[in-house]
Amino acid sequence: MSDVLLDGCGRRIDYLRLSVTDRCDFRCVYCMAENMTFLPRAQVLGLEELYRVASIFVAQGARKIRLTGGEPLVRKGIVGLCEKIAALPGLRELVMTTNGSQLNKLAAPLARAGVRRLNISLDSLDPARFRAITRTGHLHQVLAGIEAAREAGFERIKLNVVVMKGRNADEVPDLVDFAIARGLDISFIEEMPLGEVGRERGESFCSSDEVRALIAERHALIDSAEHSGGPARYVRLKDHPQTRIGFISPHSHNFCATCNRVRLTVEGRLLLCLGHENSLDLRALLRRHPTSDAPILDAIHNALQRKPARHEFSSSGEVQVLRFMNASGG
Repeated sequence: MSDVLLDGCGRRIDYLRLSVTDRCDFRCVYCMAENMTFLPRAQVLGLEELYRVASIFVAQGARKIRLTGGEPLVRKGIVGLCEKIAALPGLRELVMTTNGSQLNKLAAPLARAGVRRLNISLDSLDPARFRAITRTGHLHQVLAGIEAAREAGFERIKLNVVVMKGRNADEVPDLVDFAIARGLDISFIEEMPLGEVGRERGESFCSSDEVRALIAERHALIDSAEHSGGPARYVRLKDHPQTRIGFISPHSHNFCATCNRVRLTVEGRLLLCLGHENSLDLRALLRRHPTSDAPILDAIHNALQRKPARHEFSSSGEVQVLRFMNASGG
């Protein structure tokens, strides 16, 4: 058995996005429906099962693990899980995506546990808009979490913005200036057609090219070849080189040719591609083989041969994958 993971297109898989919960204290309009039914406890992977998956992937050459959700910081025991995963020999970095609501109390413990970088969602700087987008969130709580993260000493902090016309696209320049003032990176994300969220997505779609044009009205941009191990394309600001601006463009600039990642949902489905439903039921294998990793490794290697060459998202807004983003691993 090879000690690296290769898919059927010859792409090396060295990045695992590991969902620790489908639950969240927000109900963001691009992520889930307003009234959600979450998974029962028996269907959710336990902390030891999550750690076991992480250790299997690191032993097979995974160098980056991102913990996601839902909102990962609502999972009990998350700091201890971070500490165990961060200590795995061979892992280059443990990172996390969060909505920031719990960072005021957990940023420092996460940094001590070995989380090296944070992505924090921030879709608006206006309290009323923020509330409308998140349905349940409070902007002041997230802003306090961002400040706590800045003080905690992470290597880098990046803000994530899902851009939607009619909701927050006009705030793009102000969000860039917010990041500049605090020495943060920022990425702008095209909305993905996952799950029926109760509205037409196509009406609000805003492409990365449109976002870039909005930023260029205020700042001179310099293309950059750097990357953070994920799908973002980066530019730098001529007058503020400390801030990186990323564009994640599943519609307009397909990044599938260099895809290096798979996702594990909290119910144990190994998603081979975010834009397809094909997956491997790792939960059943983990519980059927509690003391032997060999059958699990064999299943993972075989499944990767079916990883699609690319996804086929359309900017029309038509839902192409029925599962919600919180169930996909953030």
